[in-house]
Amino acid sequence: METDEAQPRAHLAALVLARGGSKGIPLKNIKLLAGVPLIGWVLRAAIDAGVFHSVWVSTDHDEIEKVAKQFGAQVHRRSPEVSQDSSTSLETIREFLNHHHEVDIVGNIQATSPCLHPSDLIKVANLIQKEGFDSVFSVVRRHQFRWSEVKKGENKMTEPQNLNPAKRYRRQDWPGELYENGSFYFAKRHLIEKGYLQGGKMAYYEMRAEHSVDIDIDIDWPIAEQRVLSFGYFGKDPLKEVKLLVCSVDGCLTNGRIYVTEDHKEMVSYDYRDIVGINLLKKRGIQVRLISERDCSKSLSAMQLGCIAEVNATNKLQVLENWQKDIGLSWKEVAYLGNEESDVECLKKAGMSGVPADACALAQKAAGYICKSSGGCGAVREFAEHIFLLLEKVNSARKQMEEVNSAGEDTGGK
Repeated sequence: METDEAQPRAHLAALVLARGGSKGIPLKNIKLLAGVPLIGWVLRAAIDAGVFHSVWVSTDHDEIEKVAKQFGAQVHRRSPEVSQDSSTSLETIREFLNHHHEVDIVGNIQATSPCLHPSDLIKVANLIQKEGFDSVFSVVRRHQFRWSEVKKGENKMTEPQNLNPAKRYRRQDWPGELYENGSFYFAKRHLIEKGYLQGGKMAYYEMRAEHSVDIDIDIDWPIAEQRVLSFGYFGKDPLKEVKLLVCSVDGCLTNGRIYVTEDHKEMVSYDYRDIVGINLLKKRGIQVRLISERDCSKSLSAMQLGCIAEVNATNKLQVLENWQKDIGLSWKEVAYLGNEESDVECLKKAGMSGVPADACALAQKAAGYICKSSGGCGAVREFAEHIFLLLEKVNSARKQMEEVNSAGEDTGGK
């Protein structure tokens, strides 16, 4: 007789549904949220969880497919029949299963839940695979008193639904109630084929309130960005304090345009906000160095930035490596802001990388953060602010990794 260990484990697939059409925000699923496409946040968490046999995005749009593949996901091109405004998640998941017979369990993860963490997904996978639950869904605890609705024209009074007004609970004395938050729904194939995402032996998984963010419901985009910067998942490697920022001059510090006077002198323009950003970085103890493929030493001297600069750099990566070694830094302590193909390898090496909004496509693909501002128009200041926000996450990132490492032993379900 075969032992349990000899039997193959059921194929668990993560599936993110990302239709191109949106009544609210066009192509919302790949709109940049804190410098990362919205769908990228949940794909990063799913892949880093390490519990899925495959990670998929179901879409009908070429640009969403492109972004999904950049983040390491496979793509299922959904049919027009399940790409309508009236199409349900269940219909789309069932179509996916009809084309992927190897999948036994689907973890349907919502693209609009950017604060999802791998530790949550690891615990849910344990509930399904080790504790025998047929379906698991995410909930959040809320302390909200509910009252019955009185519609206009009705001759009646509202009634309390979950409280006694004469004996109102203090928040600390009331456990609250559990509500679905829509972050994910895990279900076995046999349930989905019967038309259910929740059924059989069910369990809920309670997420922390600060991780329970749904952009469709809770908050608008600017507030969502602040929540993600505070509570989002930024990858497996723990963040370190940035001690060096290297910035490409042409196209980052300037807009890349060169003005030539009648007497053959070159002139460039820059944004004073970027100078403020450089000075703020210096005040925080972060060195700022500049790099350029051309001889722009006169322009840099005129700016009076007080930064070490390397001009006529034919190999930017070699210059960056030399600086990193000379100062004695790890790559995690180096940030890089670039915009051209010549910056790509530097962007890949640096622990924190960014590009202006108008950077070339290859540079954008290699960067961890895409600024809203263009080169020479505040991108350096914006990237400096991004560095400051991520520095605040150093301690919390260490705690996140402790949770990921211990998640395999703690199922967290009820």
